[in-house]
Amino acid sequence: MAVPDLPHRARVVIIGGGVIGCSVAYHLAHLGWTDVVLLERDRLTSGTTWHAAGLMVTFGSTSETSTEMRKYTRDLYARLEAETGLATGFAPVGFIEVAADEGRLEEYRRVSAFNRYCGVDVEEISPAEVQQLFPLARTDDLLAGFYVRDDGRVNPVDVTMSLAKGARQLGVRIVEGISATGVLRERGAVTGVRTAHGDIEAEYVVNCGGMWARELAAAAGVTVPLQAAEHYYLITEQIPEISRDWPVLEDPSSYGYFREEVGGLMVGLFEPVCAPWKVEGVPGDFSFGEIPPDWDRMGPYVERAMSRVPMSLEVGIKKFFCGPESFTPDLQPIVGEAPELRNYFVAAGLNSIGILTGGGLGRVLAHWITTGRPDVDITGFDIDRLHTYQANPEYRRTRTVESLGMVYQCHYPGRSMQTARGAKRSALHHRLEAERAHFKDVSGWEGADWYAPEGESPLVTELSWGRRHWFPFWAEEHRAARDTVIVMDMSFMAKFLVEGRDAARLLDRLSANHVDGEAGTITYTQWLNEGGTIEADLTVTKLDADRFWVVASDTAHRHVHTRMRRAFGDAHAHVADVTSAYAQINLQGPRSRELLQSLTSIDLANEAFPYRAAREIDLGFARVLCIRITYLGELGYELYVPTEQAVHVYDRLVAAGPAFGLRHAGLKALASLRMEKGYRDYGHDIDNTDSPFEAGLGFAVALDKPGGFIGRDAVLAARAAGPPARRLAQVFVHDPEPQLFHAEVVHRDGVAVGYVRAASYGHTLGGAVGLAMIEGGGPMTHDGFDASRWEVDIAGRRYPASVSLRPLYDPTNARIKS
Repeated sequence: MAVPDLPHRARVVIIGGGVIGCSVAYHLAHLGWTDVVLLERDRLTSGTTWHAAGLMVTFGSTSETSTEMRKYTRDLYARLEAETGLATGFAPVGFIEVAADEGRLEEYRRVSAFNRYCGVDVEEISPAEVQQLFPLARTDDLLAGFYVRDDGRVNPVDVTMSLAKGARQLGVRIVEGISATGVLRERGAVTGVRTAHGDIEAEYVVNCGGMWARELAAAAGVTVPLQAAEHYYLITEQIPEISRDWPVLEDPSSYGYFREEVGGLMVGLFEPVCAPWKVEGVPGDFSFGEIPPDWDRMGPYVERAMSRVPMSLEVGIKKFFCGPESFTPDLQPIVGEAPELRNYFVAAGLNSIGILTGGGLGRVLAHWITTGRPDVDITGFDIDRLHTYQANPEYRRTRTVESLGMVYQCHYPGRSMQTARGAKRSALHHRLEAERAHFKDVSGWEGADWYAPEGESPLVTELSWGRRHWFPFWAEEHRAARDTVIVMDMSFMAKFLVEGRDAARLLDRLSANHVDGEAGTITYTQWLNEGGTIEADLTVTKLDADRFWVVASDTAHRHVHTRMRRAFGDAHAHVADVTSAYAQINLQGPRSRELLQSLTSIDLANEAFPYRAAREIDLGFARVLCIRITYLGELGYELYVPTEQAVHVYDRLVAAGPAFGLRHAGLKALASLRMEKGYRDYGHDIDNTDSPFEAGLGFAVALDKPGGFIGRDAVLAARAAGPPARRLAQVFVHDPEPQLFHAEVVHRDGVAVGYVRAASYGHTLGGAVGLAMIEGGGPMTHDGFDASRWEVDIAGRRYPASVSLRPLYDPTNARIKS
């Protein structure tokens, strides 16, 4: 092969010529960035794209971002041939997801309502109608099907080639047969790509390396914790009865999907326990490669899948294919700018949905690169949600066994991954374990979710959409916070100590609120981007003139840390990640002051220690940073304790607790208590597309503070344009039985106007409660909301509801300031 001449410079270099890399190149070119070079180590599609099954499905996600990317991708594949002259093989033959059990029926009804709201024309059909559309399917055990007429299939290689041609037509240079061996860096930013045939200077580098993305990133000092796993499908000999026009059929309960392929039946598999492949590293010369199939391991799964289409068991198998596919720790893509290296972007770890989201993902990333910000909610798949230890070989080997199978599991609410657990444990873990805590995975930490009473087991043996056996345990924890006092381990929260003579100025510049006020005060604030939308939601405590304490959620850990590091630059301000150095013990409830006062000599009276005060106090043998603040809507304190003294402080609190009605409470109670109060949670009910005024956080924006803040001009411009066209509001379901979780559609006077972003059960209010972004349908005011008729669609049934811009619990904040 002749070695092509490489340009010495390009504005963007993309590494990887699969569907994602070619889509990014295509969309950059359409945005006017044509000085782009795409490097492919062998041939386009030679990694995993070439063997993809080619499903083009818009149904199935309760993420608005993911659903919109799927819709955009389907539309792009349908029109791409007209632009490039190369067909994509898109055939809108339809798609059917079948439910064979009550759990999946509930899930798909919930998904369907949300997908219809997003513009996906999904129809619930009977088992008889499923059989009419796919006559060879066995339907006697099915409860329903969910049919999208306009979905279907594509040819993955043809799609990629068409995208590549579209990019080339606009000036993108695609170079095959050249591997990127590393990147060039200077002062924390990428400056180019190194190859065996010379360096290419670049302003931006995009890692679309597929199953090689982890190793490519590691060479640049970037963490991309994905892992390849064996992924299977088989193709039968010809079946005369089958038609190419039949829809794609998917049955997760049988671990399989089914479609016509060259006159036979393709049976694709997502087995519940998979096999990681090449944990040590994927060979660099693995191109258009196959993995020898493991018949012994896969036999039972194949038989179960084929039983959905019994005729497939009566004909021969033409091909049993095994090829690698990449999976991530939480089954979400890895996308965005690397926290370790400016202008180094990643789009990898697509978890078998690379084809059906490829067009949309390429558009999102191209917009992000060219404008500096994404235009969709990316909190769920931003690269900086992940942590470095997750790239460890043992972690990848252990977690991936479960990841692939989760694709076809019923996605019950609150379901926690069970593999690779115990990676992080707070200093109090063994104490909470003794109190019968049920633990869940919280960004790798073991977080106490709820506590079983004495004599009851904290183990969960049954998953459900309804009330489970621990519902009353949770209710008691919730009520204790409202009536007496609870203790809660929140050590997983991200904690940073910021020091230096420029710390106050820089943190105040980052913060929309005024955080450089009186020492000994905590301030709730958002950090915005230049577009005036939210990048972080956190607290900043001023300890002294040049010392600050910054606390953010576990999921925002690396995001917040990165924003500070980059904002501080060479200024005299240093940020130390002290998350592991301090335990966080929250004491909350109307009797929290009494309990804490019994253990310290510091006066905690309202006048001496008011709401938002921060002081160092004595507690037993420990010195503790005590901050009077709440995330539950009650009088309360956050105690930051050196890790080596955490057990000592906890033991003192628990020993004194019975006299005040102390109860342990977990994260279920945290969710229900904060939801009754309407407190926000970044990445769940607010995200990077929301302005503070849309999110109901205008009270935390100091528009007139000296020096301003990042995003101030955009916020002022939006405010001058008039009231927000959408508002985040609380939703309360009047019927006490149904439960809200996420993505339930809200109707105002009969019209769908939004969906629930996050929810819980309000044990004080007496029903399910959530936060929804309401878009139109009437005046976006208190009176307008009060005058409207509200309903929430829960699994296809509408329930009367109330929607409020005011907190439904203690709207005057009397309890937290008492």
